[in-house]
Amino acid sequence: MRREILRYLWPYRIPFTMALFQVILISAFEILKPWPLKVVIDNVLSGKPLAWSFAATFDNETILVLSCIGLVLIYLLLGGLSILNNYTTIRIGQRMVNDFRSDLYSHLQRLSLAFHSRSRVGDLLYRITSDTYSIQAITMNGVFPVVTATAFLVMMFLVMIRLDWLLTLLALAICPALVITISLMSRKITEAATYFRERESEVFSVVQRAMSAIRIIQAFTKEEEEHRKFMRASVASLGASLRLFTLENFYSGVVNGVMALGTALVLYIGARHVLSGSLSVGEIVVFTAYLASLYAPINTLSQTWGVIQTAKVGVRRVFEILDVERDLKDGSRVFPEKGARGEILVEGVSFRYVADQPVLKNISVRIEPGQKVAIVGPTGVGKSTLVSLVPRFYDPVEGRVLIDGIDVREYQLKSLRNQISMVLQPPLVFPVSVRENIAYGRPEASEDEIVSAARLARIHDSIMKLSKGYDTLIGEQGATLSEGERQRITIARAILRDSPILILDEPTSSVDAETEAAIMEGLNRLMVGRTTFIIAHRLSTVRAADKILVLRSGEIVEQGSFNELVRANGFFASLYRTQFGLEE
Repeated sequence: MRREILRYLWPYRIPFTMALFQVILISAFEILKPWPLKVVIDNVLSGKPLAWSFAATFDNETILVLSCIGLVLIYLLLGGLSILNNYTTIRIGQRMVNDFRSDLYSHLQRLSLAFHSRSRVGDLLYRITSDTYSIQAITMNGVFPVVTATAFLVMMFLVMIRLDWLLTLLALAICPALVITISLMSRKITEAATYFRERESEVFSVVQRAMSAIRIIQAFTKEEEEHRKFMRASVASLGASLRLFTLENFYSGVVNGVMALGTALVLYIGARHVLSGSLSVGEIVVFTAYLASLYAPINTLSQTWGVIQTAKVGVRRVFEILDVERDLKDGSRVFPEKGARGEILVEGVSFRYVADQPVLKNISVRIEPGQKVAIVGPTGVGKSTLVSLVPRFYDPVEGRVLIDGIDVREYQLKSLRNQISMVLQPPLVFPVSVRENIAYGRPEASEDEIVSAARLARIHDSIMKLSKGYDTLIGEQGATLSEGERQRITIARAILRDSPILILDEPTSSVDAETEAAIMEGLNRLMVGRTTFIIAHRLSTVRAADKILVLRSGEIVEQGSFNELVRANGFFASLYRTQFGLEE
């Protein structure tokens, strides 16, 4: 994990080095803080002459004034350096978080639908929004305090051992006890931090699921039940947080207790040294000030260890996702500038989401350029899965899919998907303007092109009735539009994309018969010259197809034109009588 973290720190090595230099300066000024007080006690109040030859002629008033000025300057410089150092480290940390978050989000965008289908959205959301901050905690709240405390300890040790080597060794005698405390507590803190983050991500998951299904929840009056689920997750999270907080505070208390014993021992021996005359009052004041300052970095080191252990959990959770290899390897081929011809060959394709539960079995079919192919069959037989193999939302377990004679796995995903326009179920719109929704696949499209696509999808008149026309913002999950309007927005989006391959998954399922006829008029114009897959149950759509594939139990049991399949009086004819008979 260290190497991966260093990779995110490397781009900021120059400001990081500057911050380390600032740390050394801060430590030096911390060392100087007690000395003006020593000069006042020993040289002004006790009358001892200054050891510096250039100050031999200074009177007590001058020494006192210079000591006070020196004290103010030390604190001012120390404060300024601390502000600068905090700004530098926070800036580096925030940029690292942004890079970390960017890589995670980009990686998630490129993982297959198979990965996303088995992952909880709320958990992924928590990893993006919260766990990514752990890299800042490890580097800026971990590395820098350690470096600062270490530099301060080294400088202070060199000064203190010159004052009184015995007291210095006594002060450091508590270090073995601190090391033992750290080793005993770190594992428990790590376990508690892991459990807390898992419970907190569960809260995100519960909220995300509920907000996505708020209409269903209200329709079935499940508000109280969903609230109970949320409270169970929230109470578990708060309990885990309390346990982690208690462990960290207990850890801090033990450390403070050990340091109190060390302080008492040093004060006792130091006072005896003053009484025996081996130390001056000013020197014991300086040493006592250093003692408090000595234990502060030791305490910082011990506390930082707990911070690092907690942060490592978050970093590890992010790398768990980043280490997931993309099961859809990107190819190297690109389509010619004029686009695909649209010839599609499915050869011996089998697919399953779960082992021993095949969804598609040995599917083979050839589709000529510009052909309209309808796919029908009962719910759950793999119709949507089959068309999902064309843009490589999934890869087949066996067999292959070819476009223009080339296995789709050899194409760059971006180039491949640019050849395909899709109208999927359920209709998905984004909480942006109507214009941006239609132009999602072609953001550079002109206003005329957007309006033309909307007219073809028979949605233009509805858009113009909205408060701001094409600039109207659509609510979350299209709450401001009807189901049929959302469907027609997605159709306009596919029309505007103008790709040589078209996938229509129930394109008219959410509209009435009159609107369906208008939409199909536009879609029929769009389908001319394009290879089109249509998953539909309505008779009008199925009749228009050049070829119909009939799926049953994951296999193609029949294929042919509408009239051929009806005359064959097989499974399709049975579907026709039961599902489409009223439309005849």
